[in-house]
Amino acid sequence: MTPKADRGPLLELASTCQSGDSVIVMIVAIVRFSMLKPMTLEEATAVFESSAPSYQVVDGLRRKHYLLSEDRMTAGGVYLWDSRAQAERLYDDAWRTKLAARYGAPPSVELFDSPVTVDRDVITVG
Repeated sequence: MTPKADRGPLLELASTCQSGDSVIVMIVAIVRFSMLKPMTLEEATAVFESSAPSYQVVDGLRRKHYLLSEDRMTAGGVYLWDSRAQAERLYDDAWRTKLAARYGAPPSVELFDSPVTVDRDVITVG
């Protein structure tokens, strides 16, 4: 257990998941795409909300945050995955083509290992 700074109760330190000698980490994907014209926050909210249910059934996806840049010319998402293989299954040619058709440009996808995740009340290692 790790003390929670200035908040009273203790944080729960989640167990490190191990496979042999290696730690199993979550994967964070950052997806970005440029748009042909700016999208208002209201338009983006409607578009993102309409696609959100399709992500609720994606195997291994823990969370997705939709993003819209301040100039409204770049959008994307931050995804938290159980594994790299599950993330890579989503970001296939069909998915990239669908996003390019919807927003006018193909997305860029960057994958990162995330060995520690911090939420307000819990720190997860692994």
